[in-house]
Amino acid sequence: MLAESDNPLISLRSRIIDHLRALYPQHDPEQIADQLFEVMRYDQQYAQPRYHTNLWDQSDIVAITYGNTFNEPGRLPLHSLHEFARLRLKEVISIIHILPFYPYSSDDGFAVTDYCAVNPALGDWTDIKNISGEFRLMADLVINHCSSEHEWFINFQNDEAPGRGYFVTCYPDVDLSKVVRPRTTPLLRETTTARGTKHVWCTFSHDQVDLNFENPEVLLEIVRILRLYLDQGITVFRLDAVAFLWKIPGTECINLAETHGVIRLLRLLIEHVDPNAIIITETNIPNRENLSYFGNANEAHLIYNFSLPPLILFTMLSGNSSHLRAWMMSMPPAQNGTAYYNFIASHDGIGLRPVEGILEESTVDLMAEKVREYGGDVSSRSLESGVERPYELNISLFDAMKGTFDGPDDYQFQRFICAHAIMLALEGIPAFYIHSLLATQNDHDKVRSTGSKRAINRHDWQRSELCVQLDDADNIHARVFDELARLITIRKRQRAFHPNATQFTMHFATHLFAFWRQSMDRAQSIFCIYNVTNKQCSFALQDVNLVETQEWHDLVTGERYTDFRQEIVLEPYQFVWITNM
Repeated sequence: MLAESDNPLISLRSRIIDHLRALYPQHDPEQIADQLFEVMRYDQQYAQPRYHTNLWDQSDIVAITYGNTFNEPGRLPLHSLHEFARLRLKEVISIIHILPFYPYSSDDGFAVTDYCAVNPALGDWTDIKNISGEFRLMADLVINHCSSEHEWFINFQNDEAPGRGYFVTCYPDVDLSKVVRPRTTPLLRETTTARGTKHVWCTFSHDQVDLNFENPEVLLEIVRILRLYLDQGITVFRLDAVAFLWKIPGTECINLAETHGVIRLLRLLIEHVDPNAIIITETNIPNRENLSYFGNANEAHLIYNFSLPPLILFTMLSGNSSHLRAWMMSMPPAQNGTAYYNFIASHDGIGLRPVEGILEESTVDLMAEKVREYGGDVSSRSLESGVERPYELNISLFDAMKGTFDGPDDYQFQRFICAHAIMLALEGIPAFYIHSLLATQNDHDKVRSTGSKRAINRHDWQRSELCVQLDDADNIHARVFDELARLITIRKRQRAFHPNATQFTMHFATHLFAFWRQSMDRAQSIFCIYNVTNKQCSFALQDVNLVETQEWHDLVTGERYTDFRQEIVLEPYQFVWITNM
């Protein structure tokens, strides 16, 4: 225990104890706090957090990738990823999110068998540190569950430590009908143990067994892992599926107060080691619930903008921006020190729960029908009533943009770029799934070989083949990559595109989507106006209310505007970023 003094660690310890007292009323919070202090090594490394300070700016762009997306004969995939990032992405992105790179048993890494190792098929910790030396590195903290092949679960079955008491169990006759599920598999897994048959809680699959955070030993294990990751240069922590963390039978077992309490505690622990470290919560849930993970700027620094992907897709399929506009008007500006994490494609499919209450069920069904027509598939979940509803659209985003609700057309490239241009200009930090940067198409062979619908959007590239395609200016992969890189370069120079710069919704006809960004010093304005249809349309420049004493031009084309009464014609999916600087 620390001696009473003016040492700031005293205050930190007191705050940790307050969190622990709320989470673990049956345990000694001071003893747990001392163990956490030892694990985090605050006596060797302590920092004072910078509260309500933005740890990012408009130059921050994320790339999301698996560790084995790029492959070469005789080289480990993390070597190839690092080289590809250095040679092709250095001027494009600042943050790399490498999806789970640990040994695993299923779910492409999200059933972790060893949190403290790098999958030897990918590389080792040296590779991780090398990448983190050139890029800011985001890693997954998969803390809701671990693999059934993890040492902890094997020990649980044998009634040995560590593992005894680490997993959530429940009697099968307990009413769990209220529990919110993202899957249709049975919630409980019958398991033979040294202490008889147990029924273990499995939110996602029977190979992903849920950890019991009511046991403070589990918290300590996770904090040990967290400290290891900090030591490897990881500074952005993605809390995977964290909304399901705490379980109380008789409730929905999602978004519980204790879950928020764990997030606040983890943030407190991390930011006093590295004040630049960032926590991002992955909570694929309805929008209002998702917003709660900001807390009072004391939980997540960043939250996934999960409503954006399905709304962007609907807008592009329908040519109607009204739902996207209404949603944007409902989004509160993020406080300084917090920001939205904007993405429109990821390693998972396009989640549909975040648009519950925004899009009608019939509209969601129409989107599902169109995704199937464009070569994709649909995953479902079971409601409390037993009815199954579409949960996720599984498709490459590039292929999802083949056409509209009316069918395929010739504007796939333009539609795809327009969708990403919206993401690039919105309030928040933009994140590009690597297969969107590369315009990767549906991988049906991988679906067949893995049996996973999500594999359709998880293609593994041979790096030499990809580089040939990227060096061919007429190739679709090169065309998309080059145009997105150009737009990213433009974005990075604009103060009005800072993730926390002011954003106002503009009201035009529904075939246009428009908003105004203003830099925090109010010097720069950018009016972002998009034609979201496959028809030519126009708007009157005077309706934008430009200040006529200033000079205005389009950042995308360079065109300058001198006649403020002119009509601006936009080709299908064309957009303008009109600025005074």
